[in-house]
Amino acid sequence: MKVSPEWFAPRRYGYGAGLPISWQGWALTAGYLLLLGIGSAVMSYSSLAFISMAAIVTIAFLVVCARTTRGGWRWRWGRSDD
Repeated sequence: MKVSPEWFAPRRYGYGAGLPISWQGWALTAGYLLLLGIGSAVMSYSSLAFISMAAIVTIAFLVVCARTTRGGWRWRWGRSDD
């Protein structure tokens, strides 16, 4: 059985991931923001090109976040739902 890495903490309320809990999570988040910043500067001539690039980068970021969140992504109702 393969154990997935835990890079993000789960949200206390709601669905999805919270803040990064390891350096890999912080590096992934910083890289995501850096790619969006560089893309906005380089692709300023075409908003369609930037939106396409941002969509691809965001989907990839969310897939990695979902796979590396402790306990996975599911709806949580607070402390008693750990």
